[in-house]
Amino acid sequence: MDDVHSDWGDWLLRAVEQSDPEGLAVWYLGCNGFVVKASDGTTLFVDPYLGTGDPPRTVRMIPVPFDAADVREADAVFATHEHTDHTHGPSQGPILATTDAPFFGTDASHDVVAEEGWREAWDLGDDRFVEVSEGDTVDVGEVTVHVEPAHDPDAEHPVSYVFEHAGRTFFHGGDARPSDRFADVGERYDIDLGALAFGSAGRIPDKETGDPVDTQWYSGENDVTEAARQLRLDRFLPTHWDMWKGLTADPTALGPHVRGFEYPRRLELLEIGDSTTV
Repeated sequence: MDDVHSDWGDWLLRAVEQSDPEGLAVWYLGCNGFVVKASDGTTLFVDPYLGTGDPPRTVRMIPVPFDAADVREADAVFATHEHTDHTHGPSQGPILATTDAPFFGTDASHDVVAEEGWREAWDLGDDRFVEVSEGDTVDVGEVTVHVEPAHDPDAEHPVSYVFEHAGRTFFHGGDARPSDRFADVGERYDIDLGALAFGSAGRIPDKETGDPVDTQWYSGENDVTEAARQLRLDRFLPTHWDMWKGLTADPTALGPHVRGFEYPRRLELLEIGDSTTV
């Protein structure tokens, strides 16, 4: 299985390790990846993807922020769904191998684990892999993680996650689009910061034929704003807009879309490597 390599060195990982958040903090890893760290030191990785895609079909447009083998502190790795840029052995297997972190994902993500041979490649036992589904709740350190539904028409079994710690709540929607499921989540939680995938439509080569086809994998401006409204987000953090050549977007364009609504109350923009408190 191919290794991945970063030109950034390990400075971002060391910055996370040395941080001492008062409540809950997140670092944006580009694409849809995050590190979530709580005041008790609990460190969680969500959808970390360090691959370069599959050129020329999918071409990574941002740096690889660290080498997976350089991770020294991780208490869990979470995957929202089974797509390569969310469940990826070379990105996540070494994290599991160098820490005691378990991997949490749906049945579809665990199918990828089996197909890619993570257990054999990184000498990992079955106890390191925990299957989750909608309605489950997981406690990792002092962080409570709720597994919630997600509507992603391109995925086999997607979920979203709600991370709660010290009265603060971070929502990660994976690549999901707006739906009644998000409206229900928004009614049941008071979400301080929510991450939602945003991108443009483009022409991407077909996986089988190589012919360009009209492609939209993520919500556009109106849809992602609707999802943020359904979730009643205090702060809305767009993701994924930076990742794939031909499907990138300008997150500053979302300002006029969110300005006239009660929710989200604020648009928050991060670039790869940036952090914010929840």
